[in-house]
Amino acid sequence: MRVLITGAGGFLGAHLLGGLKDHSVIAASRNRIDGYEWRPLGDLNGSPDWDTALRDVDAVVHLANLAHRRASDAEFDRVNRHATVELCHAAQRSALKHLVFVSSIAAQVGHASEQVVTEADTPAPVSAYGRSKLAAEQAVAQSGVPYTILRPVLVIGKGAKGNAATLEKLARLPLPLPLGSITAKRSVVSVENVVSAVATVLGNPKAYGETYIVADSMPVTVGELVADARAKMGRPPGLVSLPFGSLEALMQLPVARGIWQRIGRPLVASASKLMALGWKPTR
Repeated sequence: MRVLITGAGGFLGAHLLGGLKDHSVIAASRNRIDGYEWRPLGDLNGSPDWDTALRDVDAVVHLANLAHRRASDAEFDRVNRHATVELCHAAQRSALKHLVFVSSIAAQVGHASEQVVTEADTPAPVSAYGRSKLAAEQAVAQSGVPYTILRPVLVIGKGAKGNAATLEKLARLPLPLPLGSITAKRSVVSVENVVSAVATVLGNPKAYGETYIVADSMPVTVGELVADARAKMGRPPGLVSLPFGSLEALMQLPVARGIWQRIGRPLVASASKLMALGWKPTR
């Protein structure tokens, strides 16, 4: 198929451009991307020309969104929900065959969960970003366009942003880190597995109208993530253990409470529904 990738200039978009080998990909981004058919994508805070972007396109993988920075609820809503609504209207007019909307686990759940998260759980986002992504999901589902929604957990890989980039910076510090006593498991997903998830659902009639969590098979602790990153740098893990109660109490200070939610408490999400479709994560 001829597949338009919105947000092709970003971290995930760059990997998808090179990873969807069975399709003819078209890059849509603000800046031209050499080596690929390219279509300009204006600021999603304005009014992108979706009709032109979707001309002679069979499917769209919609990645472009506002993330990884502070913004008002209204701005998140405008970029993540309203721009997606406009895309859906253009998709209807162009008789698009398939819209793959890459959402986020933030549309499903908050920063932590004591239970394994599945698609059957009632979505309960806690951030403006998560609420805007859930609202965009609902718009996609109500559009009448054949669709599939993917909810990846924290995506890791070279060039990752957000919390993954923060972990990478921590791993590069020439210091021991007090992460050895944290045992909470958290789901992550490699960028390569996200690409294969998109490839699995793209154009697959069995995936139409479905929502899938995307996560690696084995959840890990934050310490294990840092140790793995340092191993790739040729360095020892450099983890030390503090009494867990003391560490937890320290991280309850207002300045650190949000960090603790992301590293000290569990968030395990199951990708069994996607694997039942035939997706095979590499780890």
